[in-house]
Amino acid sequence: MSQHRRLRRAALPLAAATLLVSAATACTSSGGSGSGDGGTGGDRRLKVALAFPPAQAMSPYGDDAVTLSRLAVVEGLTRLDRNGEAKPALATSWKRDGDRAWVFTVREGTAFQDGTKLDAAAAARSLTAAQKASPKPRVLSDTTLTVTAEGADTVRITTKDPDPLLPQRLANPSLSILSAAAYRDGGTVNPAGHATGPFTLAKVNGAVSATLERNDAYWGDKAEAPGVDVKFVADGTARANALRTKDVDVAEYVPISQASLLGDGLVHEFPSARTNGLSLNTERGAFADPALRAAAREAIDSKALVDGVYEGRADTAQGLLGPGVPWAADLRTAPTGRAKAAAPAEVREAGRIVLATYTNRPELPEVATVVQQQLEKRGFTVEQVVRDYAQMEADALAGKYDAFIQARNTLLDTADPVSYLASDFTCDGSFNISQLCAKPVDTAVDKAASLAGTDARHRAEMTAEAAILGSDALVPLVHERFVQGYDEARVRGVALDPMERTLITADTRVG
Repeated sequence: MSQHRRLRRAALPLAAATLLVSAATACTSSGGSGSGDGGTGGDRRLKVALAFPPAQAMSPYGDDAVTLSRLAVVEGLTRLDRNGEAKPALATSWKRDGDRAWVFTVREGTAFQDGTKLDAAAAARSLTAAQKASPKPRVLSDTTLTVTAEGADTVRITTKDPDPLLPQRLANPSLSILSAAAYRDGGTVNPAGHATGPFTLAKVNGAVSATLERNDAYWGDKAEAPGVDVKFVADGTARANALRTKDVDVAEYVPISQASLLGDGLVHEFPSARTNGLSLNTERGAFADPALRAAAREAIDSKALVDGVYEGRADTAQGLLGPGVPWAADLRTAPTGRAKAAAPAEVREAGRIVLATYTNRPELPEVATVVQQQLEKRGFTVEQVVRDYAQMEADALAGKYDAFIQARNTLLDTADPVSYLASDFTCDGSFNISQLCAKPVDTAVDKAASLAGTDARHRAEMTAEAAILGSDALVPLVHERFVQGYDEARVRGVALDPMERTLITADTRVG
């Protein structure tokens, strides 16, 4: 096996429990500054319960970037439409210049939330900082950017290899454009008050709450709500109860067990590109043996999970890419290179395996219990570890578990699966929990990433899927449907986004 080691994401230390906007010019809501308890904007302030607290002090280089995007705080040069196509955001236009270079025109008359001007130099600084970050954002795990400002409003971006997906890549929240004041000594980044979105991050109270204020200098349509008061509530039942009692206006990821209790007026179900899978550690422990991985795969009953855990609000596993990626089914081919499953006696001799998952998605602990039962029926001896995601991410990335159940949005990075395939399954992938390093997989993913034609790239991606499934590095469990909670009679403008980039928008409002 190659000795390449994957980049490990580590949580950035919190210098203090609370991050404050330090710039005196930071924009606040027209109703005055708010608070985590409701502020002074009255009932028009949005109250939101999110499942995941900050894991990296709101750094844009990890999963916290998605939280910032879902709260309409940060923006990139581009954005994605519902079909995953790149559209103008902080860049108004772009064009390709040869195989490896692109030229973007930066939007004029745009200011950061601290009052400083957006220009080509600011865009180049942010993208260069992301490229130099350690570890790099996942969206850059399969590419290298060289960014230069050419004049006041033109940015040239050159990639190491041809990158036909660069416009989609630049819509990733980890590549958001921030002002100079966001970048601190030691490589830390503080987006509070230094982004461009319709809401300004004014305060973060550790892993408990956050306060957002309307950015009245926003270049686009001004936010309808004067501010947003966010609570981080890892317990799914608690989020549902907060919605039921009107303690919050919007609760993300309502547990399946609570959906029927809340009723149709509060529950909004829609398809997603999320696949829940069982990552098996291919590098060490029992599942370094392909035959034992094959035995684990044969033990899994996806339909039992859909019916028993998800109460029918999910789809049985078809592959890495489910119904949320509608073109995948027609192009899917059989897995290649699968090992023969170990005999029952070999499974019993494998020793104890550690199966881990996290509490932030309420169905996953129950999924882990059912998967444990299915594996034990096959002969495995299983120990379960279940904690908050922030407490176990580093260990999962370091390969300290034999098996890890996780939910992954396969389109999250570039709205095309190639970034997911690269980050999760290649030798140098930055989110490679299965520790997979296989030349056929790397070759297939590299080929897909090099293709400019959409149809050709999709076919190549399905070839890569077949190689990954053949390795049994990940056993697909179910394809999720999203269940978001809000009262449709009083809350408007909540984004139901299969790619999970947006939730609260400038149009989201109460009344």
